[in-house]
Amino acid sequence: MTTHLRTRGFHHATLVANDAPRTLAFYGELLGLGLVKKTVNFDDPSAYHLYFGDETGRPGSILTFFEWRNAPRGAWGVGGVHHIALGVGTTEAQLKWKRRLTDAGVAVDGPLDRGYFRSMYFSDPDGQVIEIATRGPGYAIDEAADALGQSLLTPPKERMPEGRDTVAIQTATHPEPVSEVTPDMKLEGIHHVSAITDDLALAGEFYEQALGLRLVKQTYNQDDSKTKHFFWAAYEDGVVEPNSSMTLFGWEGSKYVSRAGAGQTHHIAFRAADRGQQDAWRDHLLAMGLSVSPIMDRTYFESIYFRAPDGLLVEIATDGPGFLVDEPAESLGETLKLPAWLEPRRDSIEQTLVPLR
Repeated sequence: MTTHLRTRGFHHATLVANDAPRTLAFYGELLGLGLVKKTVNFDDPSAYHLYFGDETGRPGSILTFFEWRNAPRGAWGVGGVHHIALGVGTTEAQLKWKRRLTDAGVAVDGPLDRGYFRSMYFSDPDGQVIEIATRGPGYAIDEAADALGQSLLTPPKERMPEGRDTVAIQTATHPEPVSEVTPDMKLEGIHHVSAITDDLALAGEFYEQALGLRLVKQTYNQDDSKTKHFFWAAYEDGVVEPNSSMTLFGWEGSKYVSRAGAGQTHHIAFRAADRGQQDAWRDHLLAMGLSVSPIMDRTYFESIYFRAPDGLLVEIATDGPGFLVDEPAESLGETLKLPAWLEPRRDSIEQTLVPLR
C-alpha cells in the first residue's frame, strides 16, 4: 500500500519536563528559543504547556513541553525517542554553542563528524538528550542526490569511536566566551529526531505508508557499529526537505521499552497542510487498520493521534491557524492563553500554576 499523502516534515515535538520555570530558563534564555505560547495542557489544565519556536512558531521550529511536576524520570527504549536534534548553519556557530553551553555548566560531547552533518550532544535539566547538528554537508556525500537510501553503507573508520581523535574533539571550542546568542547561532528548528525501534522493516513500512516519507539513508550507528541506523525524510526530486528527517536505531527484537516521564519525548507531530488534508489522512490511516483519535481542536492547529508499530505516539497537526490567532507577533508568549472553554476557570487555573519568571 502506498499513499499520495506526503507530509512536508515535522510540525513539532512534545517533551516532558518537571519544572516549567527551569525549562524556560534553559530553552528560552540559554538556547535562545522564543516562547511563542504560554498555555496549559488542554487535557490537564492544572499544568503548563509551553511552546518554543522561531519568531512566529513556524511548523518545524516548534518544541513544546508538558510540565509534569512530580513525574519520575523517563527512559528511552523501543517506542521512544533517543534524542532530538536542532539545526545550526555552520561548524563555527556550533563551536560557539559548545562554548556557551560549557561556560553555563552543561556537559557537551562533540562535535563529532557524522559525515552528513556534524553533531554535538548535551542533556537538558530533565535528562532529555539534545543534539545540535550542522545544516550540511547533507545526505548526498556517499550516494547520488536522486538515489538516496539505495544501499546499506558502512561508515568509514575515522567516524567510528576507534578512529576519532578524542583529545581534539574534547578541546575544540570557540576561543572567546559567548554571552549572547548571535544571529549566526540561530537554531533552525528540528534537524532530525532519532527514535528506537525493534523492527526497522516494519517501522519503515509504517513511515512510508502512513506519512509518505522515503528512505534516504541506510547505515550504522556511528557510536555502535552493530546497530543499524536508517533515515526517512520528505524527499522528492533529489531534495530532502529541511525539518523532516526521522531516524531510527534498530534494536531488533529488543524488549527494552521506553518509559514515559520527565526527560523523555511524549510524542512527535508531522505536518498536514490544512483540515481537508488531515481529513484525508485520517481516512487513510483508518484504512491501514490503525487506531486513530478523533480530530482535536488545539486552538493553534488541529490534531489526530495514532501509534507506530513499536508504540511511539505520533500526531499529525495542521499548519494553521498558527500562534498569531490570539496574540500579535510582538507579544507572543507574554500572557497565559486559554481556550474559550477554559476561560471560566482562569482564576483557579492561574492559582495552580507557578510563576514562570
